[in-house]
Amino acid sequence: MNKVNHHLHSRRNFIGMFAAAVPLLSFGKIEPEIILYNGTIFTVNPKEPTAQALAIADGRLIAVGSNADILRMATAKTKKIDMGYKTILPGFIDAHSHPAYSGIKHLKMVDCDLRSIAAIKEAIRQRAAVTPKGKWVEGFKYDDTKTTEGRKINIADLDAAAPDHPVRITHRGGHTYYCNSLAFKIANVDEAIPNPQGGEFEKTSDGKLTGCVKETAADVFDKIIPDISNRSEKQEGVKLISKMMAKTGITSVTDAGGNPESLQAYEDAYEAGELDVRIYCMIRHNHIDKMIAAGVRTGMGNDWVKIGGMKMACDGSISERTARLSQPYAGRPDDYGIIMMDDEQMYPDAKKAYDAGWQIGIHANGDVGIATTLKLYERLHKENPKKDPRFRIEHCTMINENLVQRMKSLGVIPTPFSTYVYYHGEKMKAYGEERLKNMFALRSFLDAGLRPTQTSDYPPGPFEPMMALQSSVTRTDMKGTVWGANQKVTVEEAIKIGTINGAYASYEEKSKGSLEAGKLADLVVLGRNPFKEDPSTLITIPIERTMTGGKWVYES
Repeated sequence: MNKVNHHLHSRRNFIGMFAAAVPLLSFGKIEPEIILYNGTIFTVNPKEPTAQALAIADGRLIAVGSNADILRMATAKTKKIDMGYKTILPGFIDAHSHPAYSGIKHLKMVDCDLRSIAAIKEAIRQRAAVTPKGKWVEGFKYDDTKTTEGRKINIADLDAAAPDHPVRITHRGGHTYYCNSLAFKIANVDEAIPNPQGGEFEKTSDGKLTGCVKETAADVFDKIIPDISNRSEKQEGVKLISKMMAKTGITSVTDAGGNPESLQAYEDAYEAGELDVRIYCMIRHNHIDKMIAAGVRTGMGNDWVKIGGMKMACDGSISERTARLSQPYAGRPDDYGIIMMDDEQMYPDAKKAYDAGWQIGIHANGDVGIATTLKLYERLHKENPKKDPRFRIEHCTMINENLVQRMKSLGVIPTPFSTYVYYHGEKMKAYGEERLKNMFALRSFLDAGLRPTQTSDYPPGPFEPMMALQSSVTRTDMKGTVWGANQKVTVEEAIKIGTINGAYASYEEKSKGSLEAGKLADLVVLGRNPFKEDPSTLITIPIERTMTGGKWVYES
């Protein structure tokens, strides 16, 4: 029996990845390479919800059951591991994140996840000191609500930190940016510039640029800032973020905004044996024509790197308060947020992709954004009914009963932020307690029979699954404030959301998401049992081991 070694895939097989999946083997008489026994196993398989042991061969589970039944399968070559009654769950699936994007940022940019503007200015100053004058200095993960000064960083701050370098800092949410005077000068942006559709160059009451650039207004910088990484560095970024995520118990990730270069980086890391998590790579809509022309569509690939859906964006951000709402933001009576693309603007690319066999995922946060997205999905389905399109609404944050019922009629998959209530509690004030009853609405989705997923959207939200569990179960932020208690779910429900539902969102529920014979050997070993844990301390449960494809990719 030959072992599957994903590290040795040759480059000539890359195109072969995009072929129909090979049928599963019969697992009846395969000898186990590894047996884990004396475990407290929660399988997420309703037919056999708990087990003591499991057997692994060729990167897959070949049996799950009692100690006696599984140990009976062992041969002289089988490696038997006593798990000491530790809790074992299916590996967590982050169904919306940005691993290639964030990996390269960790390698190349200034990490602005700091607690004061003064500290951010100093970090920018230090990077500028080792960067040639005139070259760009970029930062990421800045959060305006987590600095002691109680205000946003501005153009004067960045001018003081690096007067001889163009500077652009990306907000943690990824939808707003902060630039200095030299950056604006190079981009030919001055106070007279009009706001583009779906974007804003923020100005003071007397018309001066503040330094803040929102949504599509950032396009002028994207066109002039040189790529900060080459192919090998992009691969290194994937390797880094892959290890960071595996350390938290994640075994699969949906890249919710990939492109051909990030897809190449995943493949390079895969071939080099550096990929510790599986990737379902969505492709941004501006690349869809070339993808369709090449015959590429959703589902092509292998168990490690697979083509996902086509990604589009309808409205703005929850954490940056630009999502398009039907009622204005608290304390901002004229601010309803931003629509980046309406249903008519999204239709041409969405229609092409849908008809060509692509799943579609559209970023929509506010209730207006979600309604706009549903209008598009309803039109596509009416024009070309499909049995199982699995339309996705990325984030799907602020809902109402009408929106939920429309989602139910189409079988739409909501992918709400899982760590936002806990980590971004201070931002919830912009929405108010009443609206929080219908935000990150896991309870409403489950009660309607929908299949919500666990997502981080990293960098915007932390990706630690145990934070996601605590946030979903308690609806309590890190300061102890409860937001939308009516949307709480149970620990069991939260685990299903973070495992089998994530697999369903990528059409992979038959190969992962639960611990069953025939499925991939992707699992996580926890230091304590979440079913016996105080919900307020779920975040403190240590991740002891992570296994992907029968290989330990993280051990504490």
